[in-house]
Amino acid sequence: MHKIGIPRFGNYHVIIGFLARKLLNAQPIYAPPTTKKTLDLGQKHSPDFVCAPFKILIGNMIETLEMGADTLLGIGGLCRLSYYAELQEQILRDLGYKFDFINTNGMFASPRWFERLKPLNPDFNFVMFARQWVVAIDMCNKLDEIEEFVRTNAGFEQEEGTLDKILNKFINKLNISNDGNDINLAYGEAKDALKKTKLNIPKNPIKVAIIGEMYEVLDQYANHFLEKELAKYNILVYRDLALSRMMFKDIRPEILKKLQPYVKYEAGASTVYTIEHALKYAKQHVDGMIHLKSFGCTPECDMMPIIQNIAQDYKIPVLYLSKDTQTSTTGLKTRLEAFVDMLIRKRQKNK
Repeated sequence: MHKIGIPRFGNYHVIIGFLARKLLNAQPIYAPPTTKKTLDLGQKHSPDFVCAPFKILIGNMIETLEMGADTLLGIGGLCRLSYYAELQEQILRDLGYKFDFINTNGMFASPRWFERLKPLNPDFNFVMFARQWVVAIDMCNKLDEIEEFVRTNAGFEQEEGTLDKILNKFINKLNISNDGNDINLAYGEAKDALKKTKLNIPKNPIKVAIIGEMYEVLDQYANHFLEKELAKYNILVYRDLALSRMMFKDIRPEILKKLQPYVKYEAGASTVYTIEHALKYAKQHVDGMIHLKSFGCTPECDMMPIIQNIAQDYKIPVLYLSKDTQTSTTGLKTRLEAFVDMLIRKRQKNK
């Protein structure tokens, strides 16, 4: 049985693990939760000016190889991340690691894509793929739904940590799910537990929307657990970016039509979603927005003036946060506290 190393990406690693088990008859080796050690490993063996997601992924890969993984999946993306798999493979081979490598980037564009996975499981076929892919999509939808409830209500729970416990229990059950029935059972239990959670939601709480680069927004460690920090201020947190809404259907051309006159062309990566969400939340009159990006992320840098135009038109403050591999949270907390104080004063002034 192959042992496939699976990097961290929010909580979506459980979905990749499910597909590894069901499609490839492989044992998933999950990278441990990202720590300073992970970042140090990634930074040491990565080009200086490559983005933070690349460095974190390299760190994750090294950790899974050290844990016994014998196979790695190269995962592409919507920007220069599409070219990262080849570079990551070469870096790891130069370090002396021995492993099988499957580059999934552009895999489904090839009519013979399944041949890349066949060596891992001789029984692999298209029917099996279609059946398990549907289950994986359902798992992703349910995971995003539970996470959204936790995110928007974490600042108002009577007993701190209750929602996180429910979410973690749900993720653990997904991790051992074998089929749709297991997923539905775990989902039902989580929904029931969430309904029973006691919340103290004020009539009109401060509302903050998080937008920006996909990895920085979706991975809690990458953004220094921003959603949890906002919850400490009893803020209602919005975040529309989710894997189920952007990875399983390409609706960017449709979105682009709605964004004029702010933007006419795609700028790569997830920028169309960034502007879509900025405009959506501006029209909903949130109190503020936080834009996240990796240091040097050119597409998101290009979007900043457009976000600023939207913010000015709708009179909504925006906090721009850029991150590389720094681990100190002092600067973030200071800026966040000042931003929240400004939102509160703005709310009081407009009464």
